[in-house]
Amino acid sequence: MADTKIKKRFVAGAKCPKCKAMDSIMLYKLNGVETVECTECDYTEQQADEQVAKKATGDVIGVFKP
Repeated sequence: MADTKIKKRFVAGAKCPKCKAMDSIMLYKLNGVETVECTECDYTEQQADEQVAKKATGDVIGVFKP
């Protein structure tokens, strides 16, 4: 089985909801599940694409899919 590298991106200006550290949130997708993770504490949150689309409100212009 090939070892696949997961592309993780930092979210500029994001603050961790748990430890309140600024610019410590990474975003990546694993098996179709979008995951955010803090590099300073053990905070993680996961949501599938359907949940992302449901949470989109008038404040969001669109969901970017690279």
